[in-house]
Parts: sequence; structure tokens; C-alpha cells
Amino acid sequence: MNWIILVLTTAVFYGFYHFLVKVSSNQINQIVGAVILQFVGLLVGLVGLIAFKINIFQQHPSAKGIIYSVLAGLAVGMAEILSFYTFSKNVSLSLAAPIIIGGSMLISIILGYLLLHESINLVQAGAIVMILIGVVVLLK
Repeated sequence: MNWIILVLTTAVFYGFYHFLVKVSSNQINQIVGAVILQFVGLLVGLVGLIAFKINIFQQHPSAKGIIYSVLAGLAVGMAEILSFYTFSKNVSLSLAAPIIIGGSMLISIILGYLLLHESINLVQAGAIVMILIGVVVLLK
């Protein structure tokens, strides 16, 4: 599958994710909501393993791969809990979601540049500046 289709599909699911967290945040305890969300995510992953008959030991996972996956799980768990708390404060979806997404993109880009030594061309730098300006404008 083309990476652009994957990226756009992922964005659609993240859009639904933020919308659904927003509409549920005042209807459920924030941590309980995050636990349910993570449990369902676990079930989706397990169904994927079974449906695609994935041999989890086919690509012998490295210790680093496991550690990074655990750290990613910690990060997403905290992000989900904080998303529920954020939206329970009646913050507008049109305000919080772009700040969360734009801010997370900026953090990802900075980490990729500093730690993975990924390059940034002029067009990408311009896009980064526009994201940064958008986040700052929304924070005012």
C-alpha cells in the first residue's frame, strides 16, 4: 500500500480518536476511559495477529525493539489519559486537537532530526514553521 494512503488513513483514525475521546470525556472517569480505550486497542492488535496469522517470532524481536515498544506504550498511555483530562475540561475539539497533533508532530520531527539524524529539506522546514505558527496562534 502506498505510504500516502497509509498516512491519510492513519490521520482519519486519529481524527475519530480525538472526536470520540472528546465526546466521552465528560461521560466517564478519565482514567477508566483511557483503560477501556487501551484494552480495546489491545483486542484490535490481538485480532490482527490472529487474522493475519502473524508469527510473532518470525522476526526475532531485539531487546531494543521490545524496550522501545514498551516506552511507546507508556507514552501513548499517558497521552490517552491526558487527552481524556484535557477534553473533560470542556476544551473545544477545534482548539485542543490541532495543538495536540501539531505539537506532537513538532516533537516527532525534532526527535527524528536530533536522535535519528534525519534530514529536513526547505519545503519540510517551511511546513514545520507553519505548524509552529498554527500552534502558537491557537494557544493565544
